[in-house]
Amino acid sequence: MKIIGLTGGIGSGKTTVAQLFSELGVPIYIADTEAKKLMNSSKVIRRKLVALLGEDAYSGTKLNRKFVADKIFNDKFLLDAVNAVIHPKVAAHFKKWVSKQKATYVIKEAAILFENGSYKDCDKVILVTAPKQMRINRVMARDNTSKAEIEQRMNNQWSDEKKLKLADIIIENIDLKTTKNKVEAIHNLLS
Repeated sequence: MKIIGLTGGIGSGKTTVAQLFSELGVPIYIADTEAKKLMNSSKVIRRKLVALLGEDAYSGTKLNRKFVADKIFNDKFLLDAVNAVIHPKVAAHFKKWVSKQKATYVIKEAAILFENGSYKDCDKVILVTAPKQMRINRVMARDNTSKAEIEQRMNNQWSDEKKLKLADIIIENIDLKTTKNKVEAIHNLLS
């Protein structure tokens, strides 16, 4: 079974592209979603995050996402420390998930696939791109957040220029119909 990485900067449309592959019957693993579930369910992760960020990292049994984001996206050391806690757990969870799949290929969608080195475990990597201003507008509409907060998160991810050098397939996600056609063509090649 092939493992296909799917990545792109915030607001590029990774989730949309993942959904299009899902509609074609491809099993999709959304790393950020699974990481959030693990942060809420794993006592080990909780203990380590509280040690790093303080008791306010959780509100009751749920991760205080706004508090955590405000802390880690302003402090590279904390961001790296939190990633060092979470990424090994997500990698182990993904490996177990893959073992249960029966498809020709699966897709692992992860925003920081290149940054955390997990692209090396993929047979191919698809990079989703879109113009910066379009990405900012999408995230502002989706998350009801400020341009400054979005740019701060963008600054913690590699630039598209850097990612392009490592990607095998590029999807420029500007127009949904064109993106859908590209996904179908990629699916036909991988199946």
